[in-house]
Parts: sequence; C-alpha cells; structure tokens
Amino acid sequence: MTASGISQAAVETFAARERTRFLERNPKSVALAERAHKSLYAGVPMHWMADWSTPCPLFVERAKGARFYDVDGHEYIDFCLGDTGTMFGHSPDPIARAIAEQANNGLTTMLPGEDAVVCGELLAQRFGLPYWQVTATATDSNRYVLRWARAITGRKTLLVFDGCYHGTVDDVMVRCRDGETVHRSGLVGQAYDLTQHSRAVPFNDVEALEAALAQGDVCALLCEPAMTNIGMVLPDPGFMQKCRELTRKYGSLLIIDETHTISTNIGGCTQLWNLDPDFFVVGKPIAGGVPCGIFGCSAEMADRMLASRKQAQQDSHGHGHSGMGTTLSANALAMHCMRANLEQVMTQAAYDHMLPLAKRLADGFRSLIAKHALKWSVTELGARSEFQFCPVSPRTGAEAEAAFHDELQMALHLYLINRGILITPFHNMTLCCPATTAADVDTLIATLDEAITELLAIPGARE
Repeated sequence: MTASGISQAAVETFAARERTRFLERNPKSVALAERAHKSLYAGVPMHWMADWSTPCPLFVERAKGARFYDVDGHEYIDFCLGDTGTMFGHSPDPIARAIAEQANNGLTTMLPGEDAVVCGELLAQRFGLPYWQVTATATDSNRYVLRWARAITGRKTLLVFDGCYHGTVDDVMVRCRDGETVHRSGLVGQAYDLTQHSRAVPFNDVEALEAALAQGDVCALLCEPAMTNIGMVLPDPGFMQKCRELTRKYGSLLIIDETHTISTNIGGCTQLWNLDPDFFVVGKPIAGGVPCGIFGCSAEMADRMLASRKQAQQDSHGHGHSGMGTTLSANALAMHCMRANLEQVMTQAAYDHMLPLAKRLADGFRSLIAKHALKWSVTELGARSEFQFCPVSPRTGAEAEAAFHDELQMALHLYLINRGILITPFHNMTLCCPATTAADVDTLIATLDEAITELLAIPGARE
C-alpha cells in the first residue's frame, strides 16, 4: 500500500494523460529539448533542471513578480520561485535597477566598495551577529564555516540531522540508518568515506543529539531551524534551544543555515526564536536572485578565526592560504544587488504581505484534505506551506521520507503545470512572495481540488 492511500495504477493512468497533454501543449519546449540534447548533458545546463515532473524540460522565456512565461506563450503562477532563489519575486524593480546601475561601473574587481560596508552593517543589524563574509552560494558559505569550525575547535567531526539540506557540501551527504551514519543514497563519485568525519542523528531526538555531542569530537552542529528539503519538518517546542544548550555543554559550535527558513521572518528563525548561533548562513535570495551567499559570526568566533589564521601561518612558515574564498565572491554586482535587496525588497512590508497568504494557502490545503477524506497533513512555516502524504506532520527526516509517494507527487505537479501553476519540484512545498495575490492562492487550491477530484474518480483509486 502506498503512503498516500492512492493506488499506483490510478496514479499512472492519471499521469499518462497529463504527459500527453503537456507534449501537445508545449511544442516549442519539446523542440528545444530535442535540440538541447545535442550539446547539453541531460538536455539542460544544470542537471537538476531535468528533475521536474514534465516529460521534457519546460523552457522559460521571461519571469516577473509571481509569474513566468514559457516559450510556447503560457503564463504560470509561480509558487516555487526558483526554489527560494527568487523568494521575493522575479526581477524586483529595485534589483533590476541595481543591475542596470552597476552594469557600466564594473562587475568584479576583487576589491571592496561602499556597498560592502553598508551590507555588513545591514546584516549585523538584521541578524544580530557582528561580523560578515560574502560568498558565491550558501554551499560555499557552509563549506567555509565548517572549515572555520574545525580550525577553531581543533575537532574534525561534523554533526548534522538526518535528511538535512545544506547545499552540496560533501560532508553533509550522510544519512542515519538504524542508528548508524551512512552515505546518502545516489552519491556520485565520492572517493572518501564521509562517515569518518560526519555524523547524522534524527531531528527532534534530544537523546541522540546529546549522545553524539558527548563523544567530545564534534566541531559543530550544522542545522536548519526547521527541515525543508526532505519534506518540511518543524522542531518540537524547545528543541532548538536544546541544540544551543547541548552544543555549549560539550564544546561544539552551533551553525544555523537559514537559506530556506529565511522565508519565516525578516530576521529568520534565528531572531524570531532567539537561537544565538556561533555562525549563521544564508544564500539563495539574499541578493534578490543574483548568485550570492553570506555567513555571519559572533565576536568570539571572529577572534578565534583570527587566531586560527595566525597559527596556520606560523605552522606553514609563511603567508599561506586559507583555502576559503573564490575570485567572484563579493563581486561588485552581487554587493550592489544585495544592498538594494536588503534596503528595498527584503523588508518587513514584504513579510507582512507574504505570511498571511501562506496561512491562507495552508488552510486551503487542509480544507481540501478534509473534503476528500484523505489521510494527509499540512506543515507550514512563515511564507512556506506543504501538504504531505501522512496523517500527522512528520517529526523526523525518516518520517517525512516514509510519507513520499513520488509518482503521485509528480503527477499532481504535472497537472498543475498543465494548468499554469508551478510548485517546488522535489516535494509538495509552496512559497508565497510579495507579488503573490489572494486570487493566486485561491487558483492553486481550486486547481488542486480539480486534480484530486479527477484522480479519485478513476476506478480503484482509493486503496
């Protein structure tokens, strides 16, 4: 029996019809996909772009606000928003102006400008940590912070939660299986045994967390305040405070990655829940859609970072190289866009618009589930909400994963795409932006209602 309670045969009948509809509806995307396979691996410039529910990639012509338009001329309401990369909408006017302003003033010089100083001040004010560094992506930020944590503590082991998402840092590509840390399935080309220096424990499991930290070899706990990529999993009341308490007790650092959960509040869960991390990471939306990541640290960490650098230079008998940073990190274009984003886009007014709409959407999902007597649940956090194929919202990554019914998820996504709506591809998560309207939310709910009604009308659909 499937986790969703919907039969596999009915899902396949439903999905086959939708695949045919997509191919008939999108001849230009089909033609571009055939052409792309001659020069692009998997027919796309980045292979994740082929992981959608569509029988071939959907090619986009332009995007603005909460809308994008494909090459066949169809308009879509976008609840995916570049999987948070454009959390505040596509091409916000202040970001478009910032790009134009910087275009003839230099894109990268490997030197700072005034924008960098202003961004540092704004980040410190917003997130409560005094010192900041800028990278190209959140993956880079997490990678560098991990290096700093190992240097500062003199310990090698990283602790993460099972099912975590911290970009493509090698060290986080582990899972917890029957109490043991193992490599994440599907990991390609990994030459080293990651379990030597990485450890995974279940989210919301205080006992497992303390047991892992008590071994005395953990440099840091790297975590999201709420899990967002295995399916949304919220912390139990007080769990994040336990993370802070126990890391301090056992001499480990606390790294909070809010690349997704920044949709919760203008200061993230870090400020909303008073998490007090040693390091704080954000990527994706921080520069309004222009590639950029950041990490902040406490004054104590800044002092210990300086001491670590001095020690490394002494050990190498010269200037040496930290091994952290890239030439394009903190480039002039990214800094100018980040400043515009922090000052004019990523504002309290934006959150005040987004959060009630996300609540409206979550309530709509709950109404649909009740209407169709489905044993599903809804999880919401800030501007995000997600319906999951389990009767109670999951508490761990393993529980969220057990609720997967990939074929059903993909079929429902394809139904929505065929009717002009996009949600996050890898699970049933949605995100509202400042350009999202109540009518957009109601359209998604009504269309999903139609999809479920049609699916359940197939003979033998309910298991």
